[in-house]
This record gives sequence, structure tokens and C-alpha cells, in this order.
Amino acid sequence: MVHTAYDSIELLNDCPKKINAVQYYGSNLLVACSDGSLRIYASESANRSPSSDLFSQTLGLKKELYVLERTVNGFSKKQVLALEVLASLGLLLSLSESIVFHRLPNLETLAVISKAKGANLYAWDDKRGFLCFARQKRVCIFRHNGGRGFVEVKEFGVPDTVKSMCWCGENICIGIKRGYIILNATNGALTEVFQSGRVAPPLAVSLPSGELLLGKDNIGVLVGQNGKLFPEGRICWSEAPAAVVIQKPYAIALLPKHIEIRSLRVPYPLMQTIVIRNVRGIQQGNNGIIASLDQSIYGLFPVPLGAQIVQLTASGNFEEALVLCKLLPPEDSSLRATKEQSIHIRYAHNLFENGRYENAMEHFVASQVEITHVLSLYPSIVLPKLLLSSESEKKADLAGDSYLSRGSPIASDDIDSSPTCLLESDDCPALEPKKMSHNTLMALIKFLLKKRPNIVGKAAAESTEEVVLDAVGHTFVLNESSRLKKSTKGRVNAPTDSGAREMAAILDTALLQALLPTGQAVAALDLLKSFNYCDLNICEEILQKGNHYSCLLELYKYNSMHREALMLLHQLVEGATSDEPKVARPQKFNPEMIIKYLKPLCGIDPMLVLEFSMLVLKTCPAQTIDLFLSGNIPADLVNSYLKQHAPSMQASYLEDILSINENGISQNLQNEMVQIYLSEVLDWYSDLMAQKTWDEKIYTPTRKKLVSWLQNISEYNPEVLLKQIPADALYEERAILLGKMNQHELALSLYVHKLHLPELALSYCDRVYESEVNRKAEGNIYLILLQVYLTPQRTTKKIEKRINNLVSSPSSGDLKVGWSSVKGKGRGLGKKIAEIEGAEDKRMKAGSSDGGKSDIDNDFIEEKPMVIPDEVLDVLRQRWERVHGPKALRLMPKETKLQKLYPFLGPLMRKTCESYRNFSVIKSLRQYESLQVKDELYIKRKTELKITAESVCSLCNKYIGTSVFAVYPDGDTIVHFICFRNSQNTKATRKGSSLRRR
Repeated sequence: MVHTAYDSIELLNDCPKKINAVQYYGSNLLVACSDGSLRIYASESANRSPSSDLFSQTLGLKKELYVLERTVNGFSKKQVLALEVLASLGLLLSLSESIVFHRLPNLETLAVISKAKGANLYAWDDKRGFLCFARQKRVCIFRHNGGRGFVEVKEFGVPDTVKSMCWCGENICIGIKRGYIILNATNGALTEVFQSGRVAPPLAVSLPSGELLLGKDNIGVLVGQNGKLFPEGRICWSEAPAAVVIQKPYAIALLPKHIEIRSLRVPYPLMQTIVIRNVRGIQQGNNGIIASLDQSIYGLFPVPLGAQIVQLTASGNFEEALVLCKLLPPEDSSLRATKEQSIHIRYAHNLFENGRYENAMEHFVASQVEITHVLSLYPSIVLPKLLLSSESEKKADLAGDSYLSRGSPIASDDIDSSPTCLLESDDCPALEPKKMSHNTLMALIKFLLKKRPNIVGKAAAESTEEVVLDAVGHTFVLNESSRLKKSTKGRVNAPTDSGAREMAAILDTALLQALLPTGQAVAALDLLKSFNYCDLNICEEILQKGNHYSCLLELYKYNSMHREALMLLHQLVEGATSDEPKVARPQKFNPEMIIKYLKPLCGIDPMLVLEFSMLVLKTCPAQTIDLFLSGNIPADLVNSYLKQHAPSMQASYLEDILSINENGISQNLQNEMVQIYLSEVLDWYSDLMAQKTWDEKIYTPTRKKLVSWLQNISEYNPEVLLKQIPADALYEERAILLGKMNQHELALSLYVHKLHLPELALSYCDRVYESEVNRKAEGNIYLILLQVYLTPQRTTKKIEKRINNLVSSPSSGDLKVGWSSVKGKGRGLGKKIAEIEGAEDKRMKAGSSDGGKSDIDNDFIEEKPMVIPDEVLDVLRQRWERVHGPKALRLMPKETKLQKLYPFLGPLMRKTCESYRNFSVIKSLRQYESLQVKDELYIKRKTELKITAESVCSLCNKYIGTSVFAVYPDGDTIVHFICFRNSQNTKATRKGSSLRRR
């Protein structure tokens, strides 16, 4: 869009001579005329002021008519083709028949470059003080030497006559008829850029940024210093320009019929057209552009930036207005920020109304406007009631700040704000369906995500600061406000210093509402799983209406509403498993999800875990038991809960926990687990007895478990269980319990005479023997088994009597094994074996106080059978190394033949002989070692010591002479005996005094 970027003002009219070149110096105009004269013009106001300086460099061009101040006739013999003021050197450069330098302000000739005779073009590099000029097909380079003259540097040849030239860094861009080339000023290398146009001559202009603008007919091509074309560097003029001047942010081109002004920002739009006929050239001024005609001069003065910004904004050219805002002076940074914010907001509203939602959100982000202003464009998004009361006040403040009116050149050119830009969406019902489209919400999501890190970061910092204040003792000041801040519900009366968290709550609540309709349920889940400030009440209602149950579960979980989450999850699982018509849900819910949810809660709220685990215990028993075990919930608590709500799972739980760690549960739990199995077995026994089909040899899985646990665990109370077992059944269970009570004789009698399972009896003895530390003393367990086999009638009667006593007696657990019926008979059999093994017993110390003796040594065996049972021989043959030989032989009848005992006596004798030999060897070795020690002692004592007249005592340093002496163990240290005794007494005295001090 066209706007007024420059004002055209006539500076000079009716010049008596034709104007060839124009330059400015300070506030004056230097006009070179066709007659070779130089006319100096000053403004009318400067002329009227007597104290004004003719060549003041601090003033710019005035917006008024200029009058002739002085004429320098004979300035040049021929017509001046070009003028240029070298402000940094205080020189005036003129190009006529040659290049001449004049000192300002007196215009005296400083230097003449005679080699430039016939030159038609030149280019000056003010930074380095280099001058290059073209003469036919030659290019010469001169350098200012810092004094009064110039020094030639280089001279290069070019392919054709130079039509245009300019500096590009340290190189020179030259335009010839065929095209443009880059001349290396160091070595003269030429690099072709591209061909020039066919209509207009070449035109090369250097940009302030260092790039080049090269003309090709009516197109200006942007090129880098290395000759590389920019992809989007194309300025299209309406006609081929004769000259181009760059004055940021515009490029001013002289066309045949007018002057054209375009922006230097892509796509280089036309900004203004100034119609001035017969313009011969344009020059850069310090505060404008100088346009020279044949006999008049015009000044193009830029309109103040503030006014241009107002024009551009009013015409809807917001991008150009933002570019101009960047050009405002640094001292007006606050004004610039205000203008940019207002323009961004208006531009965003404009883009939003035209359906360019993403671009609109980018400008909303750039404007730093509060998110509530943007959310007011979305009427369907429900915000927390926190800021609704103050929303209208904030909008009014924002609208007031966004007004910019045209006034002074910079400071007061504000922009008129259109009231319709800030209206709420309720006032524009026709736009509401479009605003809530998918694209609209997607743009809002991107906007909120860009704003979120900053807002959430501030909210987190605010919370941290609050915690720190509470920690250092400021709780009494902030007690009331802290309670209101930390609440996630009902924030109407929140204190003013919680604004960051309030804004974060608005943002996250709106973001969740925007994500769900656009199908971004996964992103919504990620939001709820991470740190967020979503408003609980609003989000809960929205998620329930939209059936977004996964998100609702995460919302409950994040806000520690675990009971509500588990209730919802249970309802969803029941709905998924019921036979009723199912509602289509994107996610399937199963009981395992409840278990997964409960796992992290085991250490936080075990009662809640137990309550909701009962709902899935039947469908997922194994996973639920694993939950109890892995969650470290107290076993007593779980057991009591299972006993009340799921008795059938109680035994499984106790089994699992015992299999993991037998010592990890209490005696009460072990009793309870065994009691459960025993109750089941007793019920089974009662049913079979009622049917008269009971068989002691039948073992159900439950009974097998009962037997196994009775054997493997040790903390239960066997007395209580023994009283529940019937007298005529369950003999193996009774035997295990009697064994736990150390009633070995009774237990073995049941194995042998009731169950008739000698292998179980032998296994029982092995367990007892291997479980005891003092195995020598406990070897009697095998003797007890032998006695049970050898006296079956007496043992059977005794069993019934003692079992009845144990069941009726409350302290039967302390009973010990008695051998009252064993007497000391049959000692004549196996006398030699008894002597040998007795000798071995004397060498081996038993752990008990009686040297490993048992009751069998003093008991009297009342009866002995004439025939030894085969089971006795099997025990002796299989466990000969564990059985006490002499005691076992005393139990045998006198009529027993040694041939039957050979499997027992043979290995025993071999072991005894081997032990005897081993001990003999050991004895011999020790005797030999003793002899070696004695021999070594003899050798040590045999050492000779020679006392001479020069031998000296090591303690008193006096000669030994004929005195009694003592020798230290090293054999070399000799002392007087009296000195040695005194030193020993001194050490003893010191040691005693130190002990007293302690």
C-alpha cells in the first residue's frame, strides 16, 4: 500500500545557469553550473541570522527556499560532471577534465590527479580513503596518504568502457556494456556476475550492509560481495531507473517520469511515487534526498517515523509499520515497545478475522499480550472463575495502552486503535463457528505451548519462594494467604501475589480444552501426567462429558484423588466385562490396570490398596497376591483383610509369603496358615468317615501341602494343632507334630507301628540328626528307632498312654524323650568293639555335660526279642556311621549272631582302625616335631660368647671385666647383671604407676 514516506519541497528555483551537479555541506547547497562556476546557496533563515556559520556541519537541509550566498567563478575550466563532499577529510571532490580536491570551507585546491584526465566515473571508499576512477578501458586506484596528496596504488585494464562502478568491500564492482564484473583490487582478477540489460545502461549501487544492487533494465538484483545472487533479491521498478539512492529502510530510484520509493524488505513493495518532471539526478543528503533539475532543486524529506507508522497501521500495512518501529531511536525504547505491542495486537486481530490463525498467534506471542486476551476470542473455552471479574478491567487497560495518535514527529505519533479489534467474541456471533474450527484450536494450542514454559516457570518459582518463606519463619505472616494459594479449588479469594499460578491455571485449563477436540488425546495425557496447573473442577466436568476417561484418571491421579480414580477405573472395568451393550471407547480397560494403579500406593495408603484389590482378587488372583508381596504391605494387615473379605485366597497369600521368606512372617501367621490347611483336611476326613471310606494312605493336594508345611516351617504351635487331630487317623501329621515337640519315640512309633512306613521313620531320624548341632549326642535318635523296632508290644501300649497324656496336658511341649524301659543288659556282646569305640569316645569330647551319654546307658531293657527284625538290620547297615556302636550292641539280644551284624560291624571296624592309624600318625608327627624344637633349642643354647677386656656394658657403657653379666636373646648385646636388674625394676615401676593413673 502506498503511503507518504517523503515530503517533496522545492529548495531552489530559477538558477541562472544550468545545474550539472549538486552537493550539500552542512545546511548549504553546493551547485556546480555549466559555466564552470560553483554557486553556494544557504537557507533564507540562515541568511537572516548574522551569527550563522556559512558552512555549519551540524545543520541539515532546511525545508525552505535557498538563496544565493556566494559564487565562485572559474571553479573549473570545464563543466563539472560530479561533486562529492568527503566529510571525514574535510575535502570537496570534483570531476571535470580531471579529479580535483578542494579544502573546505575555503575551497582552496589541495590536489589534482592529472592521471584522471578524461575520467568519466569515480568511486570513493570513505572507510579506507581509497579512490578509484575509470578512464576508457582502464581503472586506477589511488590512496589518500594522510597528508596533502594521493598516492597511486594500482592500475588495471578492463574488457570495455566502464559505465558504472562502486566499491564492494575491498573489491570493485564494474558495469560495462556486456554486464557486471567484480575486480579484485589486489591482483586485478575479474569475476563475471551476470549480463546487463538491453534497454538501460548498467547501474551498480552499494548498500549499507555491504551487498550490491545491480540494475538489469527495470529489475534491481541483490548480489553479495563475492558476486553470489540472493534467492529473493529482486526489486522490480516500474521502469528502468537512471539512478538509485539507498536510505534505510527505502530505496529511492530516479525514473524517467517520476521518483519511485520502495521498501528494502522482501517483497520490496512500492511505498510512494513522487512526480517531478525532468529530474537530472538524485543525491544522498544528511537528512533527505536532493533531486536536481536543470535550473531548480527539490528536497525529499522523510516523514517522521511515528507518522509513517500511523499511516501504515491505518492502511493495514502492519508489517511495514513493524519494520519502521525497529528504526526508532534507542532513547525511545519504551515508546517503540508500546508501538510494537499495539501493532502486533492489531495485526493479530486482522489476521484472525481473515482466517490466518497461526500467523495471528505468532503476533499475539510477539505482542506479549496476556493469554486471557487471546482466550477471549474463544467463547467455548471455559476458564477458571478466578480472573473473570477483572477481565473487563484488563481489556480496558490493554485497549487504552494500544492507542497511538499522530502528533509530534516521534514521541507522540500513536496509532488509533479500532474499538472493534478488542471486542469479545460474544459481540461477533457471526464469527463464532469459524473461530472454533479445527484450525483455530490448532493455532491456539501452538500459542499456549509457546507461552507455557515462561508462565509455568514463574508459577513454580512463586511456589518455591513461598516454601522458603515458610521455612525461615514467615508462616505467621503468610498463613492465611498460603492456604488460599495452595488450594486447587475455589480460587476466588486468592491473594494478589499468586498471579503467576493463577495464570498458569488458566493456561493449562485452556490448553487441555483445546487438545481434546483436535484429537490430541495423547498430548492431553502427557500434559496431565507432567507438572501442570489444570483446574480440577472444570477439567473434571469436561472430561466426564467427553468420555475422556484416561485423561480423567490422570487428572485424579495428579491431584492425589486416588479413591475417585479407582472407583472410576472399577466402573470402566465392570462395563468392559459386562454383557450390556458396550459404548465404543478408544482404550480397553481391564483389571490389570487397577493393579498397576495400586502398586505405587502400597507405601502411601495400604488400606486403600487392600480395599480396591478385593475387587480384582477373583479375576486376577496371582497378580493381586504379587501386588501384596511386592508392595511391602504388612503381612498381618493383608491376612486379616483377606480373612474377612476373601478367605479362599488367604492360604495362597500365606504360601507365597512363606516361600519368599520363612522368617519374614510372625508365628501367628504360620499358625493360621497351618490351621487353614488342617481345617480343610479335617473336613475332608469327616466326610470320608461319614461315608466309611476313609483310608490313611490317601493324600489329597491339600493334605500334601499340610504335611509339607508342617515339616518345613517351625514357628507354629504344635500343641494346639495336636489336640485337633483325631486319635485314630492322620498319623503322619500327628508324628510330625510330636517331632516338633521333641517326642521322638512317639513319632517314630507312629511311623513304624501305625503307618508301617520304615522309610519315613528313617527319614525322620535323618532330619533330626542333620538339624542338630551336637550330632554325637543326637545320634541316640537312631537308638530310639532301634528300640521301637525291638520292643513293639511295650512301645505300642506306651504310645497310646503318652499320646493321651500329651493331648490332655497343657505343658506337654516340654516333655523329653524317656528311655525308662531300657536297662543295662547284654553288655557282654561285642566287648572288643565296645572297647575300641569307647576308646574313641574318650578322645572325642561331646557337647553335653555328660560326655554324650544318653539315658540308654542306665536304663534297663525289660524285654528283648529272640529274633532281630530286618528293619533293625537295615538301619544298622544304612546308618552305621551315625549309630553309637556300643549302645546299639547293648540293645541287641544275646543270641544275636555276629554274621547278621557284619554289614554294621564291618564298616564300623574299618573306620575305627582307620581312625586309630590316623591318630597314631598324628602322634608320631607331633613327637617328631617336639624333637625338632628341642634340637633347635639346643643349637641356640650352644652359641659361644667371648668376653674380653674391651667388652662394654650396653646400658652403663662401662667395661664388663670380671663382673656378672647378662646376654640379650640377640646374642650380641651384653650388660652387667646389676644393670639388667635395675632396668627391669625401672620398667615395672613405670608400668605400675601408669596403671594407677588409669
